[in-house]
Amino acid sequence: MAYSEPVAERLRNAYRRTSDVVERKMFGGIAFMVAGHMSCGVVDDRLMVRVGPEQYARALKRPHARKMDFTGKPLKGFVYVAPPGFESEEDLADWVQLSLDFVSTLPPK
Repeated sequence: MAYSEPVAERLRNAYRRTSDVVERKMFGGIAFMVAGHMSCGVVDDRLMVRVGPEQYARALKRPHARKMDFTGKPLKGFVYVAPPGFESEEDLADWVQLSLDFVSTLPPK
């Protein structure tokens, strides 16, 4: 499975001021790890976002978001966002920040 390089490049830009970020191939795409924890990524042309359990239901109510069901079973705390949901840089930044807010609560690996 491939991933959209233009979306990956937009994420690289979004994370440029975040420390301890590493790119890693996973879920058939690319993921951006922060302090060892998956934050956001790209699978095909979809954004995958780790929002955590407390923001999960709220994130699913946002336009173009759905459960991340990579294995056929939804992964609680993770959502897929279709391209219209992160078309603007502001929308992409909001998703990245939502993920960073959660990931920053986790202990570094």
